Amino acid sequence: MNPFLDAVSHHPTLDLAAGEVILEQDQPCEILYVLLGGEVEVMRDDVRVARTAEVGSVFGEMSLLLGGPCTASVRTLVPSRFASIPEPREFLASSPAASLHVAELLAHRIDTLNRYLVDVKHQYEGHDHLGMVDDVLSTLMHRQKKPTGKS
Repeated sequence: MNPFLDAVSHHPTLDLAAGEVILEQDQPCEILYVLLGGEVEVMRDDVRVARTAEVGSVFGEMSLLLGGPCTASVRTLVPSRFASIPEPREFLASSPAASLHVAELLAHRIDTLNRYLVDVKHQYEGHDHLGMVDDVLSTLMHRQKKPTGKS
C-alpha cells in the first residue's frame, strides 16, 4: 500500500451513493476527504473542472490551506467511498507522507494549469488577447499570500 493510503487507513470512512455532494462551493469545509473508491466530479461555478476515479485523490485541501470556504463542489458520479479526516491541519502536520502527497497533487495541478495557459498564449499569439493572458500569468505568478491568522 502507498504511504499516504496507509496514513489515512485508520480514519473513518464515508460511503455515498451516486449523485451525492460531499463538498459544496462557498460552504464551510472542515473535513479533508480522500477517495478510496468510486468516481467524482469537481465543479466550480457550475463548470466541471475535473473528473477523477484515482484512489488517493484529496478534496477539501484548498479550503484547508487557504483558510476559507470550499473553492469547488465535489459530487459522486458512482457509489464512492472516502476516508474522512476531521482534523486536517493536525493530520497534515503529523504526517510527512500525507503532506508530501498533498503537495505533489497541488504541484501536478499547477503544472497542468501552466501547460494550459502556455497553450492559450500560443493560440492567441499576435492577437489583442495576448496582453490579457500576460496579465493573468503575471497575477498568478506574483500573487501575495493573504494572512489567515493561523499558524
